Amino acid sequence: MLTKKQKIAQCFSPAAFVHDSEENHQKLERLIREEGIGSLTFFHSRHSAVANFESRAEVLDYSGTLEKLVSLINRFQGASKIPLLICIDAEYGLAMRIEKTPQYPFAITLGALQQDAEKWVEEVGYRMGMDLKRSGIHLNFAPCADVNTNPNNPVIGYRSFGDNPKKVSRLAIANYKGMKKAGIGACFKHFPGHGDTEVDSHLGLPVLHKSLGELESEELLPFQDGIDQGIELIMVGHLAVPALSGGREVPASISKEIITDFLKGKMGFKGLVVSDALNMKAVANYFPEPGDLEWRAFQAGNDLLCFSDHVKEGIEKIAEKASEEEVEVVFQKVMDLKKQLGVLEFNPVSYPEFDWSAHSQLQKDLAKNYVSILSGKLKIEELRQLSRDGKMAIQEYFKDEKSRFSELLKFDFVSIDQAKLVLVTLFVPSHKPLNQFGMQESVLEEIKSLARRKSCILIHFGNPLALKHLGELSNFESVVCAYQNFDETQEVVAGLFV
Repeated sequence: MLTKKQKIAQCFSPAAFVHDSEENHQKLERLIREEGIGSLTFFHSRHSAVANFESRAEVLDYSGTLEKLVSLINRFQGASKIPLLICIDAEYGLAMRIEKTPQYPFAITLGALQQDAEKWVEEVGYRMGMDLKRSGIHLNFAPCADVNTNPNNPVIGYRSFGDNPKKVSRLAIANYKGMKKAGIGACFKHFPGHGDTEVDSHLGLPVLHKSLGELESEELLPFQDGIDQGIELIMVGHLAVPALSGGREVPASISKEIITDFLKGKMGFKGLVVSDALNMKAVANYFPEPGDLEWRAFQAGNDLLCFSDHVKEGIEKIAEKASEEEVEVVFQKVMDLKKQLGVLEFNPVSYPEFDWSAHSQLQKDLAKNYVSILSGKLKIEELRQLSRDGKMAIQEYFKDEKSRFSELLKFDFVSIDQAKLVLVTLFVPSHKPLNQFGMQESVLEEIKSLARRKSCILIHFGNPLALKHLGELSNFESVVCAYQNFDETQEVVAGLFV
């Protein structure tokens, strides 16, 4: 029989960093042995767990991440009496955290699929799930069920399937089902909906000022649909929604009114509630006393406490304040999830092999379905004639070497001065909106000026939300949005020009 504290410990899923010091790995091992925590959430490194990883990615030099992940899972499982639930936040596949593993299109890209979208999004969920399962992971904190109604949102954007609540609902459910089919857990987030906010909850507290009616027709719709279809996990975000918390600006993740009364009560959710990372400044700054935040999150109705920086104190505080019955209910939920996902039959994980050719074929099939001509037409015969007449140029932006796309084109290019038509290819540096998606103002001005004085076709490899920084799109003869810069996507776009 487990003690009350041991049962509470099963609700904790602190962060484990693949690239970390041996001293920190040993510290986590001691936490597993001494406190008996039930779960771990893996991140690439301490750098990458912060909000602005992309801006630093180029200075990080890590190798063998997948090998280290597998060996750490085996090592930490070996230290635990009850097998650990291994979690990761891998919205677009293992590659979101682990290099040299299959990366899938962003949710915003999948939202652009034109044919059989639900079928393809389920297939992506299944493939992602299989990659995770082979690597020893049981639960993916995805998909985002956020409706991206605010284009200035600093934290959702490319992570959402779009700005239409019904479409987001259908695709989130399809993605969830795919992961379930692969035998891993999946989780809708960030309840009650993070899509219409302008503050990054890693850094501060966003507040959503909407009426209950507005919330029900937008933010809450995908979650309610998911609950009605039996989803088993929901992650609650660090955002204040006064309409759901009696007018108070309190983070949803620690609000009993929002989690217990509204989500579990009014909306009828019977599954596990997962807290968003408890180290995020939207909540962490309010609780200087170690353990207080963990107790507040537990008291509000969270069943799985993620990324707590004060596990030992949190366990003690919850043991002191929660009743035996409250602890028992949550403990049983966590153990039921472990049984369902096969966690309790732990066998050491062996190094996974990925079928790269099948992955590449999937990427091509998807790209053929999402690459879009947003305006104008590609008149191929005219383009060929311009090429023969020595009247066509190409200008690539934010690309250090010649792109796969330009390598595949069968045109003869001349300098911009001699050209009548210019292909402008834009490889958007970042998928996040910070600093205009990483694009310098001077370069954007250069592109706008070029489009005003020459006939240009814009080929946009990246987040479509970045298009707003390119001035009047009507200044371009046509605009092709490729959404991603994968080689396979570039090959599909090149195919439009032959």
